[in-house]
Amino acid sequence: QVQLAESGGGWVQPGGSLRLSCAASGSIFIIDAVAWYRQAPGQQREMVADITRGGIKNYADSVKGRFTISRDSGTNTAALQMNSLKPEDTAVYYCNVRYYKRGRLFSTDWGQGTQVTVSS
Repeated sequence: QVQLAESGGGWVQPGGSLRLSCAASGSIFIIDAVAWYRQAPGQQREMVADITRGGIKNYADSVKGRFTISRDSGTNTAALQMNSLKPEDTAVYYCNVRYYKRGRLFSTDWGQGTQVTVSS
């Protein structure tokens, strides 16, 4: 099975930056899209950004202009550059990958995520 490992979270002050990384491992597959989600305490998981096959990027309104998603197919990694962080960005961040295998589309299970805390 395809497995994901998120990293790069931490504790930063408002206005600071973090770069999250998502590494995929497992059997050979072709990525269709990669998405970053986040879940704050007591709230539902929400999509933050995704990048589709072909490089089309989408962002939640709350992070537009501050976050940038990217993908490196050569290393099977994806990143989320987060700038101008706000306290409301505090959450556990997860990545999820949609991929092809045997001509069908699958999505990965949720990993452990990485904690992002923004506070003074």
